[in-house]
Parts: sequence; C-alpha cells; structure tokens
Amino acid sequence: MAKEGADMTEETEYMIDKNVGKETENVESFGDTKEMRAVILSGFGGLNKLRVTKKAMPEPQDGEVKIRVKACGLNFLDLMVRQGSIDSPPKPPLVPGFECSGIVESVGQNTKGFEIGDRVMAFVNYNAWAEVVCTPVEFVYKLPDEMTFAEAAAFSLNFVAAYMMLFEVANLREGMSVLVHSAGGGVGQAVAQLCSTVPNVTVFGIASCFKHAAIRDSVTHLFDRNVDYIQEVKKISPDGVDIVLDCLCGENTGKGLSLLKPLGTYILYGASNMVTGETKSLFSFAKSGRCSLVKTAMDKLLSLYEQKKIKPVVDSLWALEEVKEAMQRIHDRGNVGKLILDVEKTPTPLMASDSTETSEAGEEEEEPEGDNDSKERMPFIH
Repeated sequence: MAKEGADMTEETEYMIDKNVGKETENVESFGDTKEMRAVILSGFGGLNKLRVTKKAMPEPQDGEVKIRVKACGLNFLDLMVRQGSIDSPPKPPLVPGFECSGIVESVGQNTKGFEIGDRVMAFVNYNAWAEVVCTPVEFVYKLPDEMTFAEAAAFSLNFVAAYMMLFEVANLREGMSVLVHSAGGGVGQAVAQLCSTVPNVTVFGIASCFKHAAIRDSVTHLFDRNVDYIQEVKKISPDGVDIVLDCLCGENTGKGLSLLKPLGTYILYGASNMVTGETKSLFSFAKSGRCSLVKTAMDKLLSLYEQKKIKPVVDSLWALEEVKEAMQRIHDRGNVGKLILDVEKTPTPLMASDSTETSEAGEEEEEPEGDNDSKERMPFIH
C-alpha cells in the first residue's frame, strides 16, 4: 500500500509557523542595537537574492534559548525556500535555514533545562543562517560530548526525516528491503545508517556513478541512477522491495512503484525534480499535535550516536559568504552527505565581495543555476 511522504512530512513545520518572521523584520540595524552577520534572502528567485549583511541580534523571549551559532545545515529544502516553492513561506526579506548548532548564550524567562555555555543543536523557525538565533526550548538538544558542531548541524533534520520515514511510516523490521534514491545525499546516508541498525535489512541504493566509491560500503547493492536499475534489482529480489524512498519524483516514481512488493510502502519526499508547485516542509508534521514524536525520535537517534551506530556524513564546510556556491553544489547534486555553513570560517576575498552586501544600491543580474566554473571556490571538503 503506497503512502505519500506528505503524511509523514507534517513533522516539524510547527516550528516554521510558530514564530515565522519574528526575526526577519528588517535587515538594517537601529541605534545601539547589537548587530550580527546573517544570510538574507531579499526575494524569491535565483542565487543573486542571497546576501550576507548585518541585522539586529535577537533576544530570547519566554521559553526560548539564545544560541551563538557555530554551524548551520544546508538542505535541498533551503533551495525550495529560496525559489518560493515551499508551502506558505514568510514574506522576504528573511533569514533562511532550519537547523544549527552552537553554544547557549542566554535563556529567556521560564526556560529550564539549559545553562549558559551548553553545547547544543536546534531546530529553528527559519533564521538559522546567522551568528545568533533564538528558538523555543522544546526544539533544543544537548550535544553528546564527542559530537562536533559540524556533525550536529548535519544531524537533526536528516536523521529525523530518515527515522520518521523508516520507523513511523514504513514500520521497518528485520529482514525487509529498502530502495533509496539519492543514496549519497544527507538523508540517503542517514537512511542507510539507520537500516544497518536493524538485522538483515537489504538496502538498494541509487546514486550518480561518481559517488559510488564514497558510499559503496553504506548500502547492500548500489546502482547508477542513469541506467536501467529495475532489472538489476529484480535479479536480486524478484518479488521487489518492501519500502521505496523517493526524493526525485518524475519518471523515478513509476520505476519505484514497479519494484514495490504487494502491501509495500512507497514514500515520496522532497521532490527535488519538481520545478513548480507548492511543497510542504518536513516541519508540517507537528501541526497535527504530534510534536512529541520529534523529541522521541531525537532521543533515540542521540542514543544510537552515542552507541556509535550512526554518524552524520559531512560533505564540506562553507563560510556564510560562500552560501551561493554551497547552494550550487547541492543543486548540481555534487555532495556526498551534508553541506555545512561554518559561521567562523573565513571566506576567500572574492567570495566575500560576491556575497556580502555593503550597499543597497543596485541589483545584479540573475545568475543561472548551472555550471559556474569561473567563480567556483572549493571549501574545506572532508
């Protein structure tokens, strides 16, 4: 029985809707207000809509935690936000980003469980791509001692999404089989690792051939996304597979359904091949009052991390000023694992001049999302 990912992906949009726009009031600072660097999306569209500029630093309200950000996660969801193709986005200008890690700087009234100096990761109501964020305490989690800030920023969204799909929607059990598209991406790698925690699960991974060397050991069988993998899968599993996780949509949906066993589970999420139309984010799930499932999932995932059964895969680190190039890498599907914005990383001089806004005058022409060899800069890549 096929199930759409929308049934599951209602999870964390409560965080988006709860305080949306709270920190995006104005990109200019006033008087003696403390300032911070932040990535600003001035309007929906291409890469030229992104700038790093100064804006007023937020202060925690009742029940909130103020975090000095060290690292932020960059997801395909953020590309969809930039293009305005996510359901009910806030009005620009806004600060993108839904997850970060850092150090607790202060807490608001009636906020318990955290102290100044705690190392934490957090889901954020947009606004993550900045030096400081404030977010409700229920969406903040302490880091295990051995987890780095980059790993933490790569952890929350990808692993919660993978966990919800596999265990809450598809009811993954011993001996089942899973086919996952984009097996080299952040969610794909999280899926592969979580499958390895259940005995005798067979994972069929689909990915571009240039990623195969890096991810071959993470799945049971690996196939090139550009060839006819249907017959290859059927040779190994004539009856098909129990679970299909499809983030591509388009023609891949038909292929996936043809491989699905009777009463199997087909989950469509992300839809990275979709160009137009509205899409709900992973956060929508909590609107239905099931926000506690996120905490339950995070507690289980952190326990698995501490047992060394799962570990986030970090593709590369980018400065805030390199956000355009980082987004281009995701658009080109060049990453293996998660891209991270490192708030303390120093950009190259050219990168800083390209992406840092120093004047409101003028608007550069739209930059196409495609090959951009003349301006590409390589970050620190793991």
